[in-house]
Amino acid sequence: NRTVAETIGKVPAKKAKVFPYRIHDVPDPEKLDNLARLALPFGHKVRTTGDKNDIAKSFNRLLADVKGKREQHLIETVSLRAMQKARYSTDNIGHYGLAFDYYTHFTSPIRRYPDMMVHRLLTRYLDGGRSASKPKYEELCDHCSAQEQVAANAERASIKYKQVEFMSEHIGEEYDAVISGVTEWGLYAEINVNKCEGLVPMRTLQDDYYEFDDANYCIIGRRTHRKFTIGDPLRIRIVRANLDRKQLDFELVE
Repeated sequence: NRTVAETIGKVPAKKAKVFPYRIHDVPDPEKLDNLARLALPFGHKVRTTGDKNDIAKSFNRLLADVKGKREQHLIETVSLRAMQKARYSTDNIGHYGLAFDYYTHFTSPIRRYPDMMVHRLLTRYLDGGRSASKPKYEELCDHCSAQEQVAANAERASIKYKQVEFMSEHIGEEYDAVISGVTEWGLYAEINVNKCEGLVPMRTLQDDYYEFDDANYCIIGRRTHRKFTIGDPLRIRIVRANLDRKQLDFELVE
């Protein structure tokens, strides 16, 4: 993937021919600042400005430091959200996640159309052909990026459906879980033993009135100050399994 991209794109003293690249932009600055603010109370520092390589090293150091610690799930989740999505484009900006200046998708023609574009253009250029139309291939790159997202959404939906179908046979059973998401309508929890995810609705938390703290990914009880945040362990019971909505409902077991 890297060598093919360099062969076409890394040409000294002349303009490179049109080619589809797999690109990945630097992290979102605002989300990176949020990550740094969130990590500080746990004793971790993250660089948010300066050379992109220094930021990447700081990022990697943070993820290594949180391994096995209580804040691991929270930091990893917020780190992932700070990253941009990789996509296809004829405008090469490099691949931040892999730390490559030139990268493309060449190796999987059985499942990716961008690989076929790369194969065809590579053959054309090695045979001495002219550069392809940039507007045409940028449009194709945009289409492939959009279809990749459609496929990813379909994959997630199908996995969720089968999880709900499986857990529908376990209504009333209790499991150890970990909080995987926090919203204004409740807590998402992932069962440790099988990774099935469900919702603990806010209305079922009867011991206090809980308020959603969006900036810190948690909910806090107004009277007791009890806090639930991403990564916290829970004991849950399966209450409902709705196949039409692809949703599991949990309740806390105190």
